[in-house]
Amino acid sequence: MPAPIGIIANPASGKDIRRLVAHASVFDNEEKRRILRRAVLGAVAAGARHFVLMPDSHGLARSAFDGLDGEIQCESVAVPETASALDTIRAAAQMRATGCGVVITLGGDGTNRALALGWRDAPLIAISTGTNNVFPTLIEGTIAGAAAGLAVTGAVSPAEVAPQVKCVAIEIEGEPDDLALIDAALVAQRHTGARALWQPELLRAAVLARAEPAATGIAAVGGLLRAVSGAEDQGLGLWFGPGGVRLRAPLAPGLYRDIDVRETRLLALGEPVALAGPGVLALDGERERVLRDGQRAFLRVQRDGPRVIDVHRTLHLAAQRRTFVQGGGSNPSEIEIGARIWR
Repeated sequence: MPAPIGIIANPASGKDIRRLVAHASVFDNEEKRRILRRAVLGAVAAGARHFVLMPDSHGLARSAFDGLDGEIQCESVAVPETASALDTIRAAAQMRATGCGVVITLGGDGTNRALALGWRDAPLIAISTGTNNVFPTLIEGTIAGAAAGLAVTGAVSPAEVAPQVKCVAIEIEGEPDDLALIDAALVAQRHTGARALWQPELLRAAVLARAEPAATGIAAVGGLLRAVSGAEDQGLGLWFGPGGVRLRAPLAPGLYRDIDVRETRLLALGEPVALAGPGVLALDGERERVLRDGQRAFLRVQRDGPRVIDVHRTLHLAAQRRTFVQGGGSNPSEIEIGARIWR
């Protein structure tokens, strides 16, 4: 039997304060159920038969299997059921232990960061249902599921289509390590508050694994100054404040702010950036870790994150290999029309 496909769906994604302070869209849970159902059907069509689910407070993942026949094996992992990132972290670790060949996530940057905390190099298809969404992509669930099915059946090897992405590794003095998949920023606050970032005057410094001019959030701030793609073996450091340039950038969907950037510097992989408290580290757009007065954190961009499956390349390779073609038939590269052969 093919390896299992893990499914992690975050019922809280797409519902944070940026719906009030900005113009972010809302992904309701009924739409998430429909996306998951299509992903499961796509995976089954590609040959997947075994799924491992993270339980969630709204039963999103489980509902995707309603009415499917008995050939489909579906099981849940045990999580603390805290309705927090801890559930995702624990679920990811257990999916690794059960031998999942791919994990499909529904959520935003924060959901996928939690997955990486539990399984750093997970083979991953991340479907966007969050807010800033630099890491996950807007991909049709049917095709995402088909790509996952192709990967676990071996029709397309993950080694062919799943490069390992960069992340920001974080060491905090006297505390457990952490990570960010896209960016980590130091904010001049002493508590996490509402978590999401929308106040540029509080920004002090940031380290970015990717700087994307076509994104929102800190990734866009960096990208509009010096784009750094996921393929480049380097990161970007930003230091905020007067004395440099003033940039207008979208900190959240529909929310442009003027931001003073004092310094911009390319960072080699593994090059440390030291930041000190007091302040809060915002990881992938959400305030997460409080630094006490004088407490230091060391941030490095490294290529040791999840192995993200290129869905489009996966389907192209499957088409070349005629994976979905039933029986024999003529080679579609040669279609005879009258006396002429079209190639």
